[in-house]
Amino acid sequence: MYFQPKTLFKMPANLRKVLGNGQKSDTFLEAMQLQGKTFRDVPGRKTSQVTLLGKQYFIKQHFGVGWREIVKNILSLKKPILGAMTEVYAIQKIDALGIATTPLVAYGQRGNNPANLQSFVMTEDLGDIISLEDLCATWKNTPPNAKFKRKLIIATAKLAKTIHENGVNHRDFYLCHLCLDAHHVIHCDLTKLNLYLIDLHRVLVHNHPSTTANMKDMAALYFSSMDVGLTQKDYLRFKMYYQRQTHSFWHKVEARAVKLYAKFKSDKFQKKLAFELTKLNDE
Repeated sequence: MYFQPKTLFKMPANLRKVLGNGQKSDTFLEAMQLQGKTFRDVPGRKTSQVTLLGKQYFIKQHFGVGWREIVKNILSLKKPILGAMTEVYAIQKIDALGIATTPLVAYGQRGNNPANLQSFVMTEDLGDIISLEDLCATWKNTPPNAKFKRKLIIATAKLAKTIHENGVNHRDFYLCHLCLDAHHVIHCDLTKLNLYLIDLHRVLVHNHPSTTANMKDMAALYFSSMDVGLTQKDYLRFKMYYQRQTHSFWHKVEARAVKLYAKFKSDKFQKKLAFELTKLNDE
């Protein structure tokens, strides 16, 4: 069954008080109406950075995906992502595996209609972090410290190995969703290479590892690394610390990555990205 109606709500008492201004109020509704600096605004979902009691948080508010999206996913034999609880459960699973991610602060879900389900998830702001996408952007022209790069590749491979062996698939497994503390990067501190896995709203957890889903994650990661100047030796090192896989598996990874790259570089996709960026800058 794809959906079981539930009403869920969890939030620390201090945040409940500040959202309700000390008065009796609908705290869930207050959370769904929170406004802040917008980082992502797409149909049915909005991600914002908010400040409460002098501390920064990120909140993802889900307003319903609609029946059209649900039917499209079911016809494609995909499990619909209906709201924030997917990310809540993913954070809990990733925590249990010992992988660093955005600490869970609060969450809520309300409604009986899966198409109009209202939900939110609030997490701590990790502070001054840098994504591997931004970190590696200059590597092609300015190679990084060799020991640092080697340790980072091994850490990324081991993270991927851990989630995949435990039936977890990110489904947006790009370099932009792997992050490091900026302070440690600046000082090339190899003793404190804390790798965060973020943006878990599409994560699926399988009862058993899925070779196909793992291949798709690997293709996304490979695609996002294609312009950062990695060598064949770098890729071989990654494979060594990841799972032992067949030649066929890696062939499928490469083929899918090439298709993703072509799609990303297309005029249509670049215009879409430019439109979304303009929309965010106008808010």
